[in-house]
Amino acid sequence: MEHVTRPDPRKTAALSAALSGAVDLGALKARAEAAARQPAASASASNGAAAGQVPWIVDVTEATFQAVVEQSLQVPVVVHLGASYSPESQQLATSLEKLAQVSGGAWIFARVDLEQAPRIGQAFGVQSVPTVVAIAAGQPIDAFAGPLGDPELKQWIARLLDALRDRLPGIRAGEANAGAVPADEEPPEDPRFVAAEEAFEQGDYAGAQAAYEQILASEPSNELAKAGLAQVKFAARAEAVDPSVVACADAAPDDIDAQLAAADAQIAAQQVEEAFKRLVDTVRRVFGDDRDRVREHLVGLFELFPSDDPRVAAARRNLASALF
Repeated sequence: MEHVTRPDPRKTAALSAALSGAVDLGALKARAEAAARQPAASASASNGAAAGQVPWIVDVTEATFQAVVEQSLQVPVVVHLGASYSPESQQLATSLEKLAQVSGGAWIFARVDLEQAPRIGQAFGVQSVPTVVAIAAGQPIDAFAGPLGDPELKQWIARLLDALRDRLPGIRAGEANAGAVPADEEPPEDPRFVAAEEAFEQGDYAGAQAAYEQILASEPSNELAKAGLAQVKFAARAEAVDPSVVACADAAPDDIDAQLAAADAQIAAQQVEEAFKRLVDTVRRVFGDDRDRVREHLVGLFELFPSDDPRVAAARRNLASALF
């Protein structure tokens, strides 16, 4: 399609960093719920769905932006960045709203008035209105600027859902519930995930880890539990890391423990590319068991991010080059 383009990789990286700063990295994936839960309904409770609207159509402000982005763990969030003075913005918003109304909550339509929320536009690097950005698992994955005809817009949404259906559990739930489940009837939460989430929020990392590991013992392919476990393990390590370890690691490049701790500290500080480069460079310098240890730690950090994150893809290529 002529109008739909992938974001410039440099701009995508900057936007990813902005979103990571807006959403608590350590808590995002740990808040995952059962796949059967209808996700968008909870978004409306705190994100400004107007009376009479379906709950997966929300008006976003700077104060509610974080909560909306968090919903992208379950379903894609299509963010419309427009302005009241732009007829093209109004037309595109109307088209997206019509598609969202019949989606059953398979995706969230988030409207942003840039006149009221200019900092959101700055975070996205908006150059013109309207601009539309699709977010999944807290990361921007696709975008286009300018008006788009209804047939092309429908195809764009369909491709977005097709690409993410196996990764985001709420898509199938929303599609199944489209027109079939009353708005006030919500499937029960999976108590296993509730227990893990509550333990994580209380700082009981051991309890949260045990809860996720119990889920994986019976469901080894449960992606939500895998993501939650990775986040819990990282949060436990990162909480104990002294930020000064980065300087210590720079001064002692052969200290493996220092390099691993420094990488955790950099991830926690949203210095993702720097952390990945540190460990790839360490892999190049060490051998045997030390190399395996660093490689495993780096691969574990990859699991904190979507597999299609460009920073992860670049680091995986660099790691392969370092190993072979």
